[in-house]
Amino acid sequence: MPPFGRSLPTREGRKNALFYRTLNGARVGDLFMSLIHTAELHQVEPFDYLVTLQRHVTTVALDPSAWMPWNYTEALANAEAAAANEAEAPPD
Repeated sequence: MPPFGRSLPTREGRKNALFYRTLNGARVGDLFMSLIHTAELHQVEPFDYLVTLQRHVTTVALDPSAWMPWNYTEALANAEAAAANEAEAPPD
């Protein structure tokens, strides 16, 4: 473990950011690193979290703040309940 806690991923990220092809690629990489690290800090499995975001991309786009790692399980439950209610509704 690094001597100063969990600072190693940040330093690695800065070093790796030098090799992105474009500035936009670096921004996207930084965004993903931030999401992954935030998920880890909140004891959320990063891969499962990112897969969930991809599976509910339209719902996430409507309210991104509800899908942050610390509260996405509630948003996921709401989205799945809404989908179940929509599936149960009789056709018009």
